[in-house]
Amino acid sequence: MYQDLIRNELNEAAETLANFLKDDANIHAIQRAAVLLADSFKAGGKVLSCGNGGSHCDAMHFAEELTGRYRENRPGYPAIAISDVSHISCVSNDFGYDYIFSRYVEAVGREGDVLLGISTSGNSGNVIKAIAAAREKGMKVITLTGKDGGKMAGNGGY
Repeated sequence: MYQDLIRNELNEAAETLANFLKDDANIHAIQRAAVLLADSFKAGGKVLSCGNGGSHCDAMHFAEELTGRYRENRPGYPAIAISDVSHISCVSNDFGYDYIFSRYVEAVGREGDVLLGISTSGNSGNVIKAIAAAREKGMKVITLTGKDGGKMAGNGGY
């Protein structure tokens, strides 16, 4: 009954990935981001990750793969998804939702750390504010966005 729909969705996903892989700039950006993360870890840095909705789940999954196990047993890497409910509700109440990530970056981020900001639209105000806070702290920034990148396009270094 839904086989055609499922097949079409999977074909569309495969086509999107194939188009992504055709552009060497995409592969280069991923490599640069991986080296940036490795260099930060080697220097004693950590990763903070953030996003809203499904992107928040991606930020949590990314941190979990670094602190836990990804593909093989290895020491964990320092990574924190900005997901503490008490922090989020406090900052939302006292400062506004746009500051939930930036306040955490201000408190926990250090020069040499990396912020991973994820936004499907690229227009998430709270992620954009987190990027600004990270830059003020001397952190490096990696962004993952959808479509044309929105306001976050070019706002990450990687």
